[in-house]
Amino acid sequence: MTLDVFSKVVSQADSRGEFLSTEQLDALTAVISAGNKRLDAVNRITSNASAIVTNAARSLFEDEPGLIAPGGNAYTNRRMAACLRDMEIILRYVTYAALAGDASVLDDRCLNGLRETYQALGTPGASVGKGIGKMKDAAISIINDPNGITKGDCSLLVSEVASYFDRAAAAVS
Repeated sequence: MTLDVFSKVVSQADSRGEFLSTEQLDALTAVISAGNKRLDAVNRITSNASAIVTNAARSLFEDEPGLIAPGGNAYTNRRMAACLRDMEIILRYVTYAALAGDASVLDDRCLNGLRETYQALGTPGASVGKGIGKMKDAAISIINDPNGITKGDCSLLVSEVASYFDRAAAAVS
């Protein structure tokens, strides 16, 4: 079962039979105060998801044209569609993790077993990791654009979202 950051903190304290500590409450307060920025960022990434995936794939295929050449892992419309679908799924789960403030939904529902699946299919994990990196760059650029984001420092949110992309790239590489 995937827990959001609030449920996780409460569950951990409950399992120890303790009240929430001042540090835990401060951390949850920080999550709440960053909530509007988090919602804005997820909304903007979601609204631009198609462009993020398409541009990342286009850039990846420019960097690694062998992927779309005859015999390449993204050669044929069916394989290309599967590649784009997988990139979209990874991006979607990154947004879920960002919204929850917790990577467990990304791990549990998306990344667990993905490397093994790609290895079994002969999918080059390093190339998938590069594609995820390109999506990361686009998403971070969107979060860092001050237009349409609640005013304030987004550096912690940017770092958090970047870590989810890094986690996804590491899981497939």
